[in-house]
Amino acid sequence: VKEQVTEDMLNEVVNIYLTETETITHLDMPGISVSVDADDAEAIKERNNRYAELCKNRMGNDKYMDRSMQAFIGASKSKQVQCDSIVMVDTATTWDMYDSFYGAEQDKTELTAEPEKSGYSESIVNSSRGPEKTTSLLSTTSIGNTTLEDDAADPRLILQSEKFQKVLLVMERCILANIFQPKLAAYRQLPIVEGKHNEQQDKEKRNQLFFNVLIVLDCDSVVTPETMEHREEDVERSLSPTLESLWVFSCELTKGRTISCMAWNKKNPDLLAVGYGEFDFRDQTPGLVCCWSLKNPTWPERVYHCNTGVTSLDFSAKHPYRLAVGMTDGTIAIYYVYSQDKTCAVSSSKCSKKHYSSTWQVKWAEQDMGLSGDDKEEALMSISADGRISKWFLHDDLDCVELMRLKRMQEEKDEMETEVKDKKKKGEILRSLNAGFCFDFHPVDSSIYLAGSIDGTIYKCSSSNSQQFLETYSQHFGPVTRIKWCPFNPNVFLSCSLDWTIKLWIQDQLTPLLCLTSTQKQVHDIMWSPKWATVFGAINEGQMKIWNLDYSTLDPVIVHMAAPGVKMTSLLFALQTDCVLVGDNSGQVTVYQIKNFTVGEGNQVRLNKK
Repeated sequence: VKEQVTEDMLNEVVNIYLTETETITHLDMPGISVSVDADDAEAIKERNNRYAELCKNRMGNDKYMDRSMQAFIGASKSKQVQCDSIVMVDTATTWDMYDSFYGAEQDKTELTAEPEKSGYSESIVNSSRGPEKTTSLLSTTSIGNTTLEDDAADPRLILQSEKFQKVLLVMERCILANIFQPKLAAYRQLPIVEGKHNEQQDKEKRNQLFFNVLIVLDCDSVVTPETMEHREEDVERSLSPTLESLWVFSCELTKGRTISCMAWNKKNPDLLAVGYGEFDFRDQTPGLVCCWSLKNPTWPERVYHCNTGVTSLDFSAKHPYRLAVGMTDGTIAIYYVYSQDKTCAVSSSKCSKKHYSSTWQVKWAEQDMGLSGDDKEEALMSISADGRISKWFLHDDLDCVELMRLKRMQEEKDEMETEVKDKKKKGEILRSLNAGFCFDFHPVDSSIYLAGSIDGTIYKCSSSNSQQFLETYSQHFGPVTRIKWCPFNPNVFLSCSLDWTIKLWIQDQLTPLLCLTSTQKQVHDIMWSPKWATVFGAINEGQMKIWNLDYSTLDPVIVHMAAPGVKMTSLLFALQTDCVLVGDNSGQVTVYQIKNFTVGEGNQVRLNKK
């Protein structure tokens, strides 16, 4: 209940006292004074001097806050001065005269025939008369020069013209072909052009000749068993298979980036696409795709910037200008490399059935479009960490259908009793999706493909059956990082895993034919040689190994170590030469030539079923 206010209450005297508020201190830096006679007085003086010098040197430092200022400009004042008149004199040289008349003769559409004739005769007469007719000569040719200068093209337009850009491109490639001629010749297995490029080879020959002379001169000396053993080791080492670095695909844009994938163009073997993306999802940076050409190893022909890291890419065989790119956010984009446009032509970002996790691999493959099997069309396939394998169609945009869901089944070992409608269930089956890491299509029957998963299981699937697997291979104990069918034997395939192993399989057997173990390091990539049936390469973080199963199934024939602090991430064989490409986490693609490498001829692969 509110108190009623009376008139007496309003007439009462109310005393109000105004006092100061308490002092609020935001920053208190009490000064410290030290006696001159103190023990640490000299040290404090030296520290104060250093602080004073530091304050002088930090003038204009970025830590200071910027503040807008208005600079006052003094009013200008016009002044008049007197000087001698400036004399202007026209002069010309012989080459100026020649260029003027030569240009006038070339441009017959602007100058009539009669002035050209008179100008030509005038120049002959003036040249015989001497320098006194220089002024009249210039006055005669000034009309023609004025017309030519008006018709001259703008240099800026010339620099921006498409024709000039093509001329520069051809010139740049010619210069680089001359510089890299020995390396490109070694890559293409062609003879090296005689000239300055042979200086290095001559030096190596002189060193070898000097080494042979030393051996001959040493024949009279006493040869010990140790000496003979060292000589045999030197000869064996010089003839053993090895890798020689030719050049490196790298530029300022790629430095410090991790190479995640590489792919050759299926029609142009000189065009290489390289994807850059981080495997560590905690340190994700925008991705990059570079299309390198063997004609220019110093700078990519095309550069595409992506919002997220690139995980895979592949060129189309039917339409070689189409480059499919998979990314860490599940997006799939297609770029047209013939165009100068740096944006993707189509993308799956607006598709309702797009992947919701990383697209670990994309691949163009031929698929049956009719019941007869004769009508085939190339389609884009993808496998993702969300456990789905999709088939994409390119119309106005990208759309897809699911080919397979990688289901993981686990049976409980202990009996569980639950009451569901008065029934008991034992060994309840739990179904979930298994993340897919890689896949590869059969080289003969493109409807058959293999898919590797995160739990080490390899699924053999068919494009015509999306409900069940044809076979299941469960011998890996870690994520399967790569699967490759043998291009020479359609019944054989390779697989590698993060469990340090490489396994050779026959598709009709559920156990591997061979198991090759790495040196306690995760195997990230493998690839069959397109030239030799028993040769394949594999990389882990610190090594690149070349295996020849015809020579040994225990040890690789070539082991190449990575540079200190560098991790190898991707491997690719050249299509038509004895070379191999290796990508690393520093943004470099190194091209190696395989030397002193011989493989038996004939039928190299004879694998019998056990």
